[in-house]
Amino acid sequence: MKYASFKMWIADKYHYKEGYAIWLVVRKNNKRKVMALGIYAEPHQWNDKLEMFVTDKRVPKLHPDRIYLNEWLTQKKSEILRIIADFDANKIDWTLNQFEQEFFHYSNKGNVKEFFENLIQTYKDTNHIGNANCYNRTLHVLELFDEKLPERVFPEIDIKYVKSFDVFLQKRECKGNTRKFYFKTLRAVLNKAIQDGEASETTYPFGKGGFSISALEEETAKRYLPHDSMMKLKTTVMDNAVLERTRRLFLFSYYCYGISFIDAALLTKKNIIRYNSGNYIVYKRNKTKEAKKVKPIQIKITPEIQELMDWFSANTLLVEDYLLPIVSIAGYKGEQLYNHIRSRFGRNNKNLTNLAKVLEITDMKLTSYVSRHTMAMTLQDNQVPREVISQILGHSDLATTNTYLDSFASSVIDEAVKVL
Repeated sequence: MKYASFKMWIADKYHYKEGYAIWLVVRKNNKRKVMALGIYAEPHQWNDKLEMFVTDKRVPKLHPDRIYLNEWLTQKKSEILRIIADFDANKIDWTLNQFEQEFFHYSNKGNVKEFFENLIQTYKDTNHIGNANCYNRTLHVLELFDEKLPERVFPEIDIKYVKSFDVFLQKRECKGNTRKFYFKTLRAVLNKAIQDGEASETTYPFGKGGFSISALEEETAKRYLPHDSMMKLKTTVMDNAVLERTRRLFLFSYYCYGISFIDAALLTKKNIIRYNSGNYIVYKRNKTKEAKKVKPIQIKITPEIQELMDWFSANTLLVEDYLLPIVSIAGYKGEQLYNHIRSRFGRNNKNLTNLAKVLEITDMKLTSYVSRHTMAMTLQDNQVPREVISQILGHSDLATTNTYLDSFASSVIDEAVKVL
């Protein structure tokens, strides 16, 4: 090996707001390269002999982050030795520029924001726009919480960090379920980083005895229509063409096992498959289609569903091979298609609000989600087992199904209190 050495020292020539810069100097073959490490100290806070921050409590005004920074410096020294050893093992007569490139690339490994952004881009590239948007929302909130996020590495995302993040969210008056959303996304990122070797489990904040995401969950108001309101929707034909289309889209979701708006929007003629017992709409939920062991949902095309599809075909403009008049512009793909459907989703909910006014449905705000909840509750009221309802909804576990269903149907409670 050609002679090489390195040293970390304080450059006391220029004083910045944070202090004097700590530099890394690498020497090889009578040449040297100076690299800023992005950390700062006052002269009395730095031990030039040990190349570390002073920790002696007898010294006044010690650096507040000295413990963490010393651990970080020890890690960097190990990285330097590893890089040089890798060069030598591969018989590379490396230059100082090569070292610098390798060192800073290696140092970026485990960077939280960079890992987030790469995941978001991967989701976009693989047409998982909803997931990309969820991760992007969480990253944005983390940036509001932590101005140093661009510098954060995964070991810093520990139990103390997530508790502080939770306090920040509470101060912004985020409800428990909203906080649960952000923490589930953060946990997914940490799990992926551990899987990819970008993070370790040492400081993992969500393990046994760690931060409990499930404790954040709040009981949500059940959004389902009573029988008389549902009958109004089934039987009242609208004179207004927009409201009639809106009513039929709601019923299509209801009869198709509460299919979500985006999944309904993406249905094409290819989703209709003939089996021995009849024609079926077969699809995977956009929300979970990439999850392991997810089975396609099979919906038998009943006379009610067929009548709705025939009406859409005869009375609306269907684009390309889509079954429903939701996508209104041909040729959209990927993120452009997703954003188009989201726009139509908002418009459809406004139309549902107007439909509810005309039908005098005042039980709750009518949205596309209500059809899914109402379908699930109708099945429960007819004593369909929850395991079956869970399968119909496309849920992976009963816990998710329970958010759609009351603990007991009100009729069961009414019967129970008769003994009092």
